[in-house]
Amino acid sequence: MSTTVVNTGTEGKTWGGGNQPLKASYGKMMMWFFIVSDALTFSGFLAAYGFSRFKFIDSWPIADEVFTHFPFLHGVDAPMYYVAFMTFVLIMSSVTMVLAVDAGHHLNKGKVTIYMFLTIIGGLIFVGSQAWEWNTFIKGDYGAIQTKGGNILQFVDTDGNRVALRDFAIVDTHKERTQQERKNGLWFVSEGTLPTYTVEEVFNGLEANENVLVRTQIINEHGEKTVLSREASLKQIKENGKLVVEGANLHVNEYGSPLFADFFFFITGFHGFHVFSGVIINIIIFFNVILGTYERRGNYEMVEKVGLYWHFVDLVWVFVFTFFYLV
Repeated sequence: MSTTVVNTGTEGKTWGGGNQPLKASYGKMMMWFFIVSDALTFSGFLAAYGFSRFKFIDSWPIADEVFTHFPFLHGVDAPMYYVAFMTFVLIMSSVTMVLAVDAGHHLNKGKVTIYMFLTIIGGLIFVGSQAWEWNTFIKGDYGAIQTKGGNILQFVDTDGNRVALRDFAIVDTHKERTQQERKNGLWFVSEGTLPTYTVEEVFNGLEANENVLVRTQIINEHGEKTVLSREASLKQIKENGKLVVEGANLHVNEYGSPLFADFFFFITGFHGFHVFSGVIINIIIFFNVILGTYERRGNYEMVEKVGLYWHFVDLVWVFVFTFFYLV
């Protein structure tokens, strides 16, 4: 029995087996496989978001009007400032991760420890900021009215500035409002938390304040939401007003289309879970560095592998920030 050897003429250029294909260890290869598959998942989410936004382009919420808050600066109109700050922090954490990996290549335990610590701090700031942003988005600030057709009606003054329901709604203190629960309403039926005001109280306040107008969620040719006349504002609330909406959840959204809130919670929540997972992994690696685990191994490859994941998370946020907040 003879064996024939085929010489391809590419000795030293192709992978002939072994545990390091393409000069990468098994761990790095598996991390790259995970990153590619996860990138496809995020791509699908962002593609779905883009399709939905294109379909409802004339009623999609304007990001500059939604993300206007900044911690400890209540009432200050700062559109996108805090989101920009979050993005800057996450990108800088990617820089410190690069420095940690480079220090690992030079077997410099002290610098790896410092830069890993800074990366963890950056990740914690981002996760905390995202939690604050979620809380602000859920609570809302101005409130709105949902019509019988599911559209959102907001309120502005004659100069086009947003007006909160609390600034003009007239509360009927003599009328008691009872929240329907399973024990005192329909069998096995309960409703969510009652809004602060009723549609009737909002209408009465609108009627008493001539400088308040209704703004629909429809965007005109100038890229601005349509503001109704005084008569049309009163008619719209009286005839079509169904529910007072405060903040956003998976069912209603005071900023406009409910799909916007659904995608916001799903995409930013999915990314936030990735960042949180990365922080936990970084903390584990950080303590291993302090204990000298990788110094005894003679390499800091584990830092490099977690660095690949962290850079991927940062890159995904750049796309989320661009598609969700900027475009």
